Amino acid sequence: MGSLAGKKSILMNLKDRYAVFGQPIAHSKSPLIHQIFAQQTGQSLDYEAHEVSAELFSSAAETFFAEGGKGLNCTVPLKELAWAFADCKTERARLGKAVNTLSVQADGSVLGDNTDGCGLVRDLLINHALMLTGARILILGAGGASRGIIAPLLEQSPRSIVIANRTVSKAIDLAGEFQDRGAIAGCGFNALNHSQFDLILNATSASLSGRLPPLEAGLLAENGVCYDLAYGDAPTAFVRWGRENHAFKSLDGLGMLVEQAAEAFYIWRGVHPETRPVIELLNFQRGENQP
Repeated sequence: MGSLAGKKSILMNLKDRYAVFGQPIAHSKSPLIHQIFAQQTGQSLDYEAHEVSAELFSSAAETFFAEGGKGLNCTVPLKELAWAFADCKTERARLGKAVNTLSVQADGSVLGDNTDGCGLVRDLLINHALMLTGARILILGAGGASRGIIAPLLEQSPRSIVIANRTVSKAIDLAGEFQDRGAIAGCGFNALNHSQFDLILNATSASLSGRLPPLEAGLLAENGVCYDLAYGDAPTAFVRWGRENHAFKSLDGLGMLVEQAAEAFYIWRGVHPETRPVIELLNFQRGENQP
């Protein structure tokens, strides 16, 4: 009997191991998402969520990879630390100065990538059939979440991107890093008066505590869309603000979560999973039926 258990343990250990690190992490839907992706594509792997603080990230990541782990997702507050941890980085990770996906390469080095921006763009373009070309886009916040989505948005040739932030200098500095890629500017929230936007993206952490950035009414253009990079089982404060201000659509980041996970899965496994069934399942589980 002991021999059978030992063989079973060895077989289980042959599965490639992946995980998501973050703090907090108990709410994470990533293990379920990757489990479904694995079933879809016939992949044999283990994916777990681990609560890891910023102080312990480096040692925890080193241990994970030393014990044979193949790839990590990193979420709040670890993306900048993951950027520093990576031995080499993709262009989109270098531009974003943040990493949410780490993967072991054939030579044993660890590659850092950022799939947030492409996940957002895919959700907007494919799942919600929105047009970004020629759009006036407002990004709320100038932190790591904003940094990771700017380049992929500019690749869609919007008319302009404005970054608004409480600390004005951070918004101006961040916009300056991308000025060679398109029309982009930074400002404070009070400078948005009389401006209108086709798409407003909330990349602040305010939704995590049920708060809103200081927004005036009238910012949304006719048929304008609101999109919160955060998500939850109930509509976020920003999603509610969008509805109250007559947004054509007011969305949260659940689709972005699934799309960025699909890109990470492709980086690790070399196969593209189907995202729509996963998005539909997660929306069903939270009692919503978003397209």
